[in-house]
Parts: sequence; C-alpha cells; structure tokens
Amino acid sequence: MVDLDLRPLSLGEILDRTFSLYRRNFLLFVGIAALPHLLVLVLTLAQTVVLPAFGRQTSPLNGQLFAGGALVIVIWVARILAYMFSQGGTVYGVSELYLGRQIGIAQSFGRLRGELGNLFGILFFNSILVFAAAVICFAAGILGGMPGLALLGLVLLVFPGFYFACRLMVCVPAGLLENIGPWTSVERSFSLTKGTVLRPLVIYVLYLVLLYAASSLLSWPFLFAIANAQKDPGMLRVWLSLTQVGAFIAETLVSPVLTIAAAVYYYDLRVRKEAFDLQFMMNPMGPIAPGAPGVAKTFS
Repeated sequence: MVDLDLRPLSLGEILDRTFSLYRRNFLLFVGIAALPHLLVLVLTLAQTVVLPAFGRQTSPLNGQLFAGGALVIVIWVARILAYMFSQGGTVYGVSELYLGRQIGIAQSFGRLRGELGNLFGILFFNSILVFAAAVICFAAGILGGMPGLALLGLVLLVFPGFYFACRLMVCVPAGLLENIGPWTSVERSFSLTKGTVLRPLVIYVLYLVLLYAASSLLSWPFLFAIANAQKDPGMLRVWLSLTQVGAFIAETLVSPVLTIAAAVYYYDLRVRKEAFDLQFMMNPMGPIAPGAPGVAKTFS
C-alpha cells in the first residue's frame, strides 16, 4: 500500500483510506472477521436446531435446561474469543498493510500469540470505563429513591458512554502495536485523543449506520417470517437459523470497518502529535515504539 503515505489526514481522508484498505484487501479482512465467528455461528445454530429435539428425549429439567445453560455459557465464551481474535487480527493486518508490508490471515492471527491476555485486559478496562459512570449514577438514583437521578443515569449511558468510547477508540491499536499493558493502553488512548472527539464519533455513527443497513437487509426480513411461523416449530427453527446466518454475514462484512478506521486513526494521531512519519522514515523495519516517556499519565 505504497499510496497510503504517512501524513496528517482530514476526517474524509481517514474514511477514504479505511474503505480503500478494506476494498483492496477484502478477503483478508473478511476472513479475519469470519473465521473466529464461524464457531459462534455453529454453536448458535446448534442451540436453535439441536436442543429442542434433545429436550424432547430427556427430562426438561435434567436434560434441556442443563444442556441449554451450558451451551449459553460456551457461546458467550466463544463470542468473547471471536471478538478478541477478529479485533487483534484486523489491527495487525491494517498495521502491516498501512506501513507498506504484506500479511495474510494466518500471520495476522499468529501475531496474537501471547497477546490474548493483554487484549482481554484492554477490552475489559474499555468496557468498564464506558459504562461505569452510567451504572454508578443509575444505582445511586435507585438506592437513594431519586427517580430523577436514575433517569439521569440512563441519559449518561448514552452521552458519557459515547464520550468514553471515542476517547478509547485507539486503545487496542496502542496496546497491541506498542506492546504496552491494559491500563497503560487506556491512558495512552486518552492522551492521543485529547481534544479530538468529533472524528471518532463520526466513525462510530458511520459504523452503526452501516451495521443497521446490513442487518436490515440480511437478518431482519426473517424476523417477519418468524412472527408468522409460531405454530410451526419446524419452520420456526428454519427462520431462526436463517436470521442467525444473516446476522453473521452482516457482522462479518461491517465489523472490519470500525477496526480498520480505529487503526488508521491511531496512525494519524501518532503522525500529528508525535511525528511518527519521521520516526518510521528513519527506521521503517523497526518496532512501533510508544511516544515520549510519560506522554500518557493523566485523563484530560
């Protein structure tokens, strides 16, 4: 990708480079997104198709309920792992391509060896910070008998939640590419995104619009069929399965957009604030080192 030169970008250029990378490396990014989630799709299809038949052959309490509860736990674990692999693999893929190198699906996943614990910590802190303000305020309102404060907590779930999400957009690229720990990654993202909330907000809104459009085309039409098949268990399972397949395709096609944009935005911030373009020119094959020591010490 020699045409993707390192220089400060406008918001339009960030989005243009995001879609250019995605379009020119479509199979790479779709493969990174799809392969980890295939297991999730298989498990959800099993939950829809296999368990009802299993439950008819055993005691509902000892059979279906136990198997169903166990499968739900397995599915959630699989979802977390799939999300981690797709996020991490995409970040590494974007980084190599953006810096003019080549990489494949296996290499992208291979770079995650030894990094899953760090990535889990980054995503954990990310989630905690995004929702902490709303949860605390909402709980305070409920416990204190103040409905107004509880309502404020619901409002805070949207506005501060989006604010924290915008400030934390580059914590995964920073943590993986700079080889820093979970909390340091959070601090690093707050430092890099200081004074720049509009750009990540637009990226998030664009992603949600694309996901809404893809879901409405590939998944939601089957929901109407489900509503009309309540008296036919066989067809109900078929439509539920098709809904899950459509959701899988929509997520596979759209989710790379957000991760690619976050990685491109990360490099743009590095170029703007730390002259990363000059650092890379001096050592193009070297590691992607963090900025100056102490650059990310406070939330501001």
